Amino acid sequence: MKKSDIPRSPTSHLSYFNQIEDIHFIEALENSLLEIQLAPIEKWKELGSKVYAPGKWTVNDILQHILDCERVFAYRVSAYARGEKKALLPFDEDEYAANAQANLRQMDEIIEELTLVRKSTIAMFKSFTPEMLLTPGTAYNGSEIYVLAMAYVLAGHQKWHFKVIEERYFALLEN
Repeated sequence: MKKSDIPRSPTSHLSYFNQIEDIHFIEALENSLLEIQLAPIEKWKELGSKVYAPGKWTVNDILQHILDCERVFAYRVSAYARGEKKALLPFDEDEYAANAQANLRQMDEIIEELTLVRKSTIAMFKSFTPEMLLTPGTAYNGSEIYVLAMAYVLAGHQKWHFKVIEERYFALLEN
């Protein structure tokens, strides 16, 4: 199934959803796995704890954020696919980041974990029937989002943040 098979585009997470073309959902997730494997990790390591503005996250913080979101979104996806009718609770990404202590971790460990979690997400999506993929869930803000749409949100969320690193952080290496 592709993005164009989704009955309605999501209203929440639309900026992430729009990062991905109209390709098969497994291809989108596998492409995002390849993006992890091809990431310029040495360049990211060189950035260390540099940030482009006060209060912004380090690269480690961003990668940990992607991991945290992947796990939260995977829970939501599995709940929706299993027919959960209640709106699921939101989470405070800034609170997660403040308590994750990502800058105490080695980047290689975070990348390895990100790879494993993405592989797990791909396996979960492969297990869904077409009916499950077209099951809507209710987001915390009351908006509706389909299980299938969440595959593109997950892939797009990572793509979004990798672009932020490239566009806003790499300039710090030139100084």
